[in-house]
Amino acid sequence: MFESLANYSIIGIGLALTMLIVGSIIDVWKREIHDYYWIGFASVGFLLVFLSSDLMSDLLTIGFALIIAPFAILMWRLGLFGGADAFALIAVAVIAPMATISENPITPFTTLSNTAILFVIPFLMNIVRNIIAQIKGEDIFEGFDESTKKKIAAALLGYKAKNPKFAFAIEKTKKR
Repeated sequence: MFESLANYSIIGIGLALTMLIVGSIIDVWKREIHDYYWIGFASVGFLLVFLSSDLMSDLLTIGFALIIAPFAILMWRLGLFGGADAFALIAVAVIAPMATISENPITPFTTLSNTAILFVIPFLMNIVRNIIAQIKGEDIFEGFDESTKKKIAAALLGYKAKNPKFAFAIEKTKKR
């Protein structure tokens, strides 16, 4: 087979990057990505493995990488991930299961564990925003007559946005 096609790992990384870049653009533009998008890229990634010089080994690597699929689906169903995030992670596991351009591969497990670590950043940002707002004298709980536990949860999960265009409101909005 062609030597340039024999190293399908580099092609897989390029395909995965293309999928993620285009997916990000669609997400910002439409705020929704159809599941067929991820299925299409995963299918192309699966077909790409047949360019490999060590087919059985690479099929086993994809199978091993797909162990993260149930975890990604579970996190999506629990509301900890968006559907596009879960399906993108699964598609990347098929397209580039051991992505590397050096000696240190990045596995889907690495991506999932990094996601879990980065998951706490929005909570920390919300706490900082809410503390700063309270220091400035803003009443962040205006119209929120709930228990202290619910106020703590609200302070962790969100903040009072002045322009919530790209955010999900944590308070009730009234239509005029």
